[in-house]
Amino acid sequence: MKRSVKILWRLFIGGLLAVVLLFTSANFGLFGKMPSVEELQNPEADLATEIYTSDGVLMGKYYAENRSEVKYNEISPNIIHALVATEDERFYDHAGIDAQAVARAVVSLGSDGGGSTLTQQVAKMMLGQGLGNKLQRSMQKIKEWIVAVKLERNFTKEEIITLYLNRAPWGNIYGIRNAARSFFQKEPKDLKLEEAAVLVGMLKAPSNYNPITKPKESKDRRNTVIGQMVVCKEHYLTEAEAAKYKAKELVTNFKKLDENVGIAPYFRTVLADWLKDWCTTHKNPKTGEGYNLFRDGLKIYTTINSRMQQYAEESVVQHQPVIQKKINWFFKSSAARMWKGHENVIEAAMKYTERWKNMKEDGVTEEEIKKSFYKPVKMKVFAWNAKREIDTTMTPFDSIRYHKQLMQTSFVAMDPHSGEVKCWAGGIDFKWFKYDHVTAARQVGSTFKPLVYSLAVMEAGYTPETNIPGGSLTLGGKTITGGGGAMAYCLAQSKNKAAWTLIGQVGVKRTLEFAKDCGIKAKLPPYYSIALGSAEIPMLEMLQSYTMFPNKGLNVAPILVNRIEDKNGNLLQEFTSPPKQVMAEGDAFTMVSMMQGVIKSGTAKNLNAYNIPVQKAGKTGTTNGNADGWFIGYTPELIAGTWVGCDDPFLRIYSGTSGGNEMAAPKWGIFMSKVYADKKLGYGKIKEFEKPATMSNEEILADANMNLLFNKSDGTTTVDEGNGDAEDFFSEDQMPQDNAPAENIGIESEIPQKVTADTGKKTNAPDKTPGDKTATKNEVTPLKPAEDKTKKTVTKPAEKPKSDNDY
Repeated sequence: MKRSVKILWRLFIGGLLAVVLLFTSANFGLFGKMPSVEELQNPEADLATEIYTSDGVLMGKYYAENRSEVKYNEISPNIIHALVATEDERFYDHAGIDAQAVARAVVSLGSDGGGSTLTQQVAKMMLGQGLGNKLQRSMQKIKEWIVAVKLERNFTKEEIITLYLNRAPWGNIYGIRNAARSFFQKEPKDLKLEEAAVLVGMLKAPSNYNPITKPKESKDRRNTVIGQMVVCKEHYLTEAEAAKYKAKELVTNFKKLDENVGIAPYFRTVLADWLKDWCTTHKNPKTGEGYNLFRDGLKIYTTINSRMQQYAEESVVQHQPVIQKKINWFFKSSAARMWKGHENVIEAAMKYTERWKNMKEDGVTEEEIKKSFYKPVKMKVFAWNAKREIDTTMTPFDSIRYHKQLMQTSFVAMDPHSGEVKCWAGGIDFKWFKYDHVTAARQVGSTFKPLVYSLAVMEAGYTPETNIPGGSLTLGGKTITGGGGAMAYCLAQSKNKAAWTLIGQVGVKRTLEFAKDCGIKAKLPPYYSIALGSAEIPMLEMLQSYTMFPNKGLNVAPILVNRIEDKNGNLLQEFTSPPKQVMAEGDAFTMVSMMQGVIKSGTAKNLNAYNIPVQKAGKTGTTNGNADGWFIGYTPELIAGTWVGCDDPFLRIYSGTSGGNEMAAPKWGIFMSKVYADKKLGYGKIKEFEKPATMSNEEILADANMNLLFNKSDGTTTVDEGNGDAEDFFSEDQMPQDNAPAENIGIESEIPQKVTADTGKKTNAPDKTPGDKTATKNEVTPLKPAEDKTKKTVTKPAEKPKSDNDY
C-alpha cells in the first residue's frame, strides 16, 4: 500500500474516531449538561399557572413564560400540515436528523434554508440553546443531534409535533394555544388554513412577519407557506386550492394577553401572595421541592363567580363618579386647607414615579428632579369616562395631588354559610391604581356597633325594646352626648350615645375578646372608643364578623380557593371553611331583626329604592369628616361590604354628604339588585331570614312590633359627637387616668399614637397604671339596665341635651 494511501486511511480512521469521541463526550455532558432518558421521557416545559372562576372562566395566569399546553387532538390539521410542509417536509421519514437537509445546508452555507428538523428544534428548545459564535453553535448542534435521536426513540411523531408547538415562541407569546388566542381569538383546533399559515409563517422570524405590525410581509410569508403545502412531499393542497387561499385578505383579531386587566385583577394580585406561601409548604413529588407558581402549570379554582365579579365592578363604575362629584365640589374651596401640613405626602409619592426613577438613573440631582415636578407637561390622567383617562396639561406635582383626591373603594361579597368569596373589587381601576383596598385597614366607624350590641343581647339581657337613655355619658375621660330610645331604634339610627352606654355595660375587655372570636385579627385599641368604630380593620375581617348574623350564630372565615390541581388535573388540595359557633341562634336572629331596621327606616333606608326582592339587613359606618364611608349588609344567602374614601384619610368630605349611607350603601344596592335579577345565579330562593323554632312565640320580634320599635325614640335631641379617632379620646398632654387599656386580655396592644394637627407628627401618648378604675363625674361602671332586674343603676346625664345628628 502506498504511503499516501496509508496517510489517507489514518486520517479517515482518526477523524472517525475523533467524531465518535466528540459525540460520546457530548453525550456524557462534557460540553454542557444533557437531559437524562427519564427527563426526555417526561419533558417539562415552563407552564403558566392558570386561575379559574368557580363557573369555569379563565381569569388570569401567573407565569415566567406565558404558556398553556394542548394535546395533539386539540390542534387543527391545518397547523400540522402547514408546519410539516414548511419546516420539515421529510419529518415522517427521518429518525431525528435529515441527512439530505444537512447536506443542502452545508453546500449552500444555509442560504437555501437550515438543516434542522422539527425534532432538532424541539431539542434546541429543551436545551435552551441558540446563541453563540460559530464554534459554540457547532458544539450545540452536536448536542441537538444526540437529543433529537433520543427523542425519536422515545416519542411518536405526533408527540414530537405536540412538544414543538407547545414550546415554540411567537415573539413573547409562547405555545400554539396562546398564539391562536392572541392573533385570532380562537383555540388551535378551530384555526382555518389561511390562519394556520400566518402563524407557521411567523416561526421563521416573528418580528419580521408579525401580521399586526407588518401586514404586507406577513401576507407574503403566509402565501409562501401555502405554496409549500402544494410542492411538499405530502402535497396537502392542489394548485387551485392554494390560489384560492392566497387570494384571501389577511384578517386577524388580535388582542394582547394582558394580565393587568381581565377578571378581578386586584383579587389575583392578593391571591398570588397566598399561593406563593402555599407553594413553599407543599412539595412537588417530581422535584422533591416546593411547587413553582410560575412554572409548574398549576390549576387554581377560585371561589370568584365571573358574573358577580362583573356586577361588583359595574356597581363601582355606576356609583363612584357620583360621590366623586361631591368631593370635587368640596375640594374647590377646601383642598388647600386640607393639604396644608401634608405636602410631604406628595413629596414622598414623587420618589415612586417613573419620572423620578428615570431621572435618578440619568444622574440628575434631586434638586433638579424636584424642579421638574413643577413644570407643566402634557400627560394622561385618570378620568371617569369610557376610556378611564383624559389628555391634559398640568405639573407632575399637581397630577399626584389630583390622583390622591380621587375617592377609592373596596367591595367584596361572600357566602355567609360557606365562606366563599364571590367577588372582589380592590379599587376604582387596576390599570391606574394597583393598591388593593380590600386588604387595607381603615377606620370602620359604626359598622363595629353590631358587635357591641350583640354582647349586650347575649350577656346583658338586652332586647330590642330595652330603653337606652339619651343625654351625656363620660367613659374614660370622654363625654359622648346623643339621643336614645329603644335598642332597636338606637341601632337603626346608629346612636353613638347608645353604643357608648352599651360598651360601658359589657366592658372593653369582653368586647375585644368577642371581636377576636368573630375573626377580627387586627390590633384593636383597648379603649371605650372601639364602640364607635375608632379601630382600623380590613374589610374581610369585618365581613367575617358579620357572618354570624345570617348564619344562625355560626362564624365562617372567608376562603378564596376551592381546590388546587397539578397540570395533569390531579387534585392537590381542597379548601373549606369550618363554622364556629360564636353566639346562640336566637341571639343572632334578634340581631338580624334589629339590623333590618337600619334599612327599613334607619341610616340605610335609601336602599329601599333598589329592587332587592328578599329581606335584608346591615349597618352603615361613617368616620369623622366623612373620611371613610362603609356599608356591610346581608340577605339570607349573601353578605357584601363596601368602603369608600381617599387613600389619605386627612382628605375628607366635611359637608354635603350624610356618610356611609350615601358614600357606600348605594354601591351595595346596585350590586344586590343586579345579582337578584340574574336568574342564572340562582339567588332569591330563600326570601326571609329563618326564625328559630324556639322563638316562634316571641311577639316582640313580629314585624309590626319591630317597626314600632325602629321609630321609638326617647325624645332626647342632642348633637352627636362623631365616631372619633383614637386621639379624640385623650387630652393633648396626658391620657386620662381612668382610660387605661384593658388588662390581661390576650390581645396585643400598643401605646396609642397621637397626631398633632399642625405638624402631622406622631407622639406616644403617656400610659397609666393598669387597673386604675377611678370614675369621673357622670361616668358609668359596667352595669345592666334596670329592666334586666339587677341591682345596678345608670348614672343620669348631667349635660343639657342638644339637637340630634347621629349617623
